[in-house]
Amino acid sequence: MPRISLVKLAHEFIGNRLRPGDIAIDATVGNGHDTVFLLGQVGASGHVYGFDRQLAAITATAAKLDPQAGITLLHASHAEMSAKIPVQLHGKIRACMFNLGYLPGGDKHIITTADTSLAALTDASRLLATGGIITVIAYPGHPGGYRETEQVKHWCSQLDTGQYTLTIIHSDASNAAAPKLFVICKIGGAI
Repeated sequence: MPRISLVKLAHEFIGNRLRPGDIAIDATVGNGHDTVFLLGQVGASGHVYGFDRQLAAITATAAKLDPQAGITLLHASHAEMSAKIPVQLHGKIRACMFNLGYLPGGDKHIITTADTSLAALTDASRLLATGGIITVIAYPGHPGGYRETEQVKHWCSQLDTGQYTLTIIHSDASNAAAPKLFVICKIGGAI
């Protein structure tokens, strides 16, 4: 059975909710693929905030974007999300994407960690608008990745089911080290 593309699925989930004029967050900019996708969804009237603690990721992503695009790239940890997003936008974010692990093509020793990712998820859940969505792709197969994935799963299990829905998709259910997609939706609004 072929592996499921979790990135493609995350884009489909986000694409079903994000509209022109919306505000979105790419919590882990990486090589900029999700940032470019989000900008395409929110259009010229929307805005995307992108976070990465690696300057190489911010620089590579900026090179892919139109300088006139509605984008704010922040050389900062995703754990600083709440402090870096303008207060007037708190509760108005329609989508937030996380792609955990390390920067593809970068230093594999620089990884997201459970501590910062859980802090960022807590912030994202508070910043999210009713009807908004968070997607998290976690990679248990690299050093530190299993712990982070398990901690994300535990964090998700603590969500108030009266306020959030959760879907977990395994790219390969027979392989514990295979990536997983967590889709968290704040209840309210059409899917």
